[in-house]
Amino acid sequence: MNRMNKTRIVELRQAQGWTQERLAKVSGVGIRTIQRLEAGADASLETLSHVADALRVPVRDLFMVIEDADLSGRVDSLDVRTVEQQGARDRLTGAWRWLYVGIGVVLTVVGFALGQYGLVLFLAYWTGGYLILVAVRRIYLEPRLEEKYPLSRSQQQLRARRTKWKVSELKNGSTAV
Repeated sequence: MNRMNKTRIVELRQAQGWTQERLAKVSGVGIRTIQRLEAGADASLETLSHVADALRVPVRDLFMVIEDADLSGRVDSLDVRTVEQQGARDRLTGAWRWLYVGIGVVLTVVGFALGQYGLVLFLAYWTGGYLILVAVRRIYLEPRLEEKYPLSRSQQQLRARRTKWKVSELKNGSTAV
């Protein structure tokens, strides 16, 4: 980061009511890294991405102004790739979910046509099938999606992060978004 590219990290962190230690913990980077960033030192796009994610802003919003054209292009590219990867990941996980529901609907219709065994088939699929779907997602699908789309987050990670932020806001008495 060129020193001409003034950051807003201090302002954004304080708006959350967070200390440097808290931002370091939530973003997954070291406290010294946060201190250096706030002092205007250089950082990788990956580090800036972690900090921006923790503060719930696009990477570009970490800066007052980006005067370095190269950095500006890389930040824009990162933001575009992040949105594209999240969309692709969400489409794939949605496709798996709809596959599960589609098979379940077909088996439910077939099951009720079978009469007395229909309820057993219905319960077996919707409970056992769900457990299998969760296992396949955790063991097979999520690791591959993490590898293929490193800038994206699973819906479970996004929910956990939102919950963590809400709890943090309640503890700090902050209503910052």
